[in-house]
Amino acid sequence: MLEVDVATTRGEAAIEARFKIDEGVTALFGPSGSGKTTVLSMIAGIIRPRSGRVLLDGQALFDADRGIDIPPERRHIGVVFQDRRLFPHLSVAGNLNYGFRLVPHAERVQSFNDVVALLGLDRLLERKPLTLSGGEQQRVAIGRALLMSPRVLLMDEPLASLDGRRKDEILPYLEKLRDAVRLPIVYVTHDQREVSRLARRTLEMRDGCAREVVP
Repeated sequence: MLEVDVATTRGEAAIEARFKIDEGVTALFGPSGSGKTTVLSMIAGIIRPRSGRVLLDGQALFDADRGIDIPPERRHIGVVFQDRRLFPHLSVAGNLNYGFRLVPHAERVQSFNDVVALLGLDRLLERKPLTLSGGEQQRVAIGRALLMSPRVLLMDEPLASLDGRRKDEILPYLEKLRDAVRLPIVYVTHDQREVSRLARRTLEMRDGCAREVVP
């Protein structure tokens, strides 16, 4: 379980989030500039909250009162960014293996072949990122994050830079991912269609606060 109770300021805006989530997709929904990515960055350890705490399965990743702030690379959190951030000089296989090699064998949750099959990457392994479509690149970025055996997956507007056709291409893979992996997934988006197709639960950023949307 991921437990979040954090607050910070960005410029003059106060941003707060308080929620608990189990496995499955929780959408963090709201317009651009509402603070969604800031919340994600506080969970990942990229931004230090002003106050509060982040717990993962009872372990404190951040606790302002106790002075705990685990570095991002030790939080076992996978992050998928909008801009993919693939290594252009490496093949698809090289990008996938980048983090996979750093995970001890005993701690690997996903196998290389299973992730490749899940995301339909088998025919792309020898290609370089710049030869791929935007949707293919995003599938590689998701695969790289999964192969780091995260305990939580954070996805920051992963389809925002894709056109409608590319979004339709990748959404079925995201649905397969949701159903196949037993992880808490926080999915940031401003697209209601993505929320409807993927999310079990929705948090809306409103006036700087993440509030649960009750159906």
